[in-house]
Amino acid sequence: MLHGIDVHTHIVPEHFPAALGRHADVPWPSMQHYCDQQGCGHAHVMIRGKNYRTVPAASWDVDIRRQDMDAMQLQRQALSPMPELLSYWLPLEDAQVMCRHLNETIANMISRAPDRFSGLGAIPLQDPQAAIRELEYLMGPLGLSGVQIASNINDVSIGDARFDDFFAAAERLGAAVFVHALRPAGKQRLVGVPQLEQVVAFPGDIGLALASMITGGMLERHPALRIGFSHGGGAFAMMLPRIEHGWRTAAPIRDSIPQSPATYARRVYADSLVYDPHALRAVIRTFGEQHVMIGSDYPFVVRDKDPHGSIAAIDPDSALALALREGNAKAFLGLG
Repeated sequence: MLHGIDVHTHIVPEHFPAALGRHADVPWPSMQHYCDQQGCGHAHVMIRGKNYRTVPAASWDVDIRRQDMDAMQLQRQALSPMPELLSYWLPLEDAQVMCRHLNETIANMISRAPDRFSGLGAIPLQDPQAAIRELEYLMGPLGLSGVQIASNINDVSIGDARFDDFFAAAERLGAAVFVHALRPAGKQRLVGVPQLEQVVAFPGDIGLALASMITGGMLERHPALRIGFSHGGGAFAMMLPRIEHGWRTAAPIRDSIPQSPATYARRVYADSLVYDPHALRAVIRTFGEQHVMIGSDYPFVVRDKDPHGSIAAIDPDSALALALREGNAKAFLGLG
């Protein structure tokens, strides 16, 4: 019997619109499909003539995804765009075209297997009011569960007050908000190959994003907001004891944060994508047994191919395991 809900998976459309929105000189993506010795069904995501990433057909093919989900013992995936497609750096008119295409692609994939998929769409958060309008559309006519946003919007932390209206709308609409690292701070200090951005810099940026939601007062102002963080909340599990100590010992910090930082941490969700049961235990201690969910990063190379493995290593048959595998994700996604 299948069990498990994976909240951290990505899609890439099989094709992008031919039109480039209303501006020609923008980094608009296209798909370059090809065949090799392994067969067909791969594509290069081309941006400004360069291959940003090579993706498998599972990025858009519902049948392949369902087969892989069966093999991974997963009942449901939450579909969200490949983060680079969130397009905050595009002019608003172009970003709106991209977000609408992504959201309708996700809705179409869900319609083919509604018992297996939920959706976390895209919004043009470089313009919070436009983002709210797209959020209302995807939560209404499209019937998605919420949105994926980045850890920063063009280098502005998501806890910044300029995004207050958006988070208020997400709270009002009951939208799940899943935060994924993107274009992280500090990547210019990495030493080594470009792929280190994902494995070294992403956790730091997620930690900064989550901390900003506390230090900026966003979680205080929106206590009913359902927000989850990718990669196990990144580095935040190690940050929290230091933030908590600062709150208890430094009056300016305590005066600026109404409640204990640990109290806010227990309000948010995190996925299990830390690849190690010892690390997963730290994530559970930080966010609580009711707020950690399966995340795999399917279908990309860095994915956790056995997302049940770390949970089984902790306690395979307990009520905690059931919560981690599906109960917490149901609450996050609003599945009842």
